[in-house]
Amino acid sequence: MEISQIIPHIEALIFASEKALNANDITELINNAFGFLEERISLDQVESALNGIQEKYSTEFYPFELKQSGGGWQFLTKPDFHKTIAQLNGDKFLKRLSNAALESLAIIAYKQPITKGEVEAIRGVNSDYSIQKLLEKELITISGRNEHLPGKPLVYSTSKNFMDYFGINSTDDLPKIREVLADQLVEATIIKPEDFTDNSVFDQTEDAEEAEPPNLPEETDGFEAASDEEDTSPESPIQ
Repeated sequence: MEISQIIPHIEALIFASEKALNANDITELINNAFGFLEERISLDQVESALNGIQEKYSTEFYPFELKQSGGGWQFLTKPDFHKTIAQLNGDKFLKRLSNAALESLAIIAYKQPITKGEVEAIRGVNSDYSIQKLLEKELITISGRNEHLPGKPLVYSTSKNFMDYFGINSTDDLPKIREVLADQLVEATIIKPEDFTDNSVFDQTEDAEEAEPPNLPEETDGFEAASDEEDTSPESPIQ
């Protein structure tokens, strides 16, 4: 079967499927549908057809495109039409994850499989409510138990819905921690004497260094300096 003949069947399968389909799934489904053919289609043919379909729908003429998301291929509307679709789906597009839930989800995504106790050790607060909400939204799943820890606690991992939610095909598509931190680094500015045109700035600095420091009372009369540390007491779960 020619690739041009395969393409319509692949499009129909992806369009009708409730979940993302990978190339292996598509190959098997088409071969099952055309079992009477002596020559079965190959995985390479399907992958070539998928590339052609992806290029076809990438043009501005179509409001949707073929993307790898959730572990397979899906037809997804393009970002330019988000506001229009939001009118149809209402509050579904307005629901956001809380900061606490995002923190817990990020830790699970990068450290999975991980126990709730390990998540709490990293966050420094109780995470019962956050993990419960993530389970309800099906963004994480219980993937087993840690047999090496006392009590054999449950371990959590991200789900396929997690990949759909963030539009990625696998956890390998997540940004690397090193890349995220690199974006936040700010290089210090080096100030050199020749950068100044007014030498009086340096004269004033030298005079200040030579001057004797003022006499400060050693007694504090029982008062202590106020701490500027934030209150880090654990957050209480919202009921």
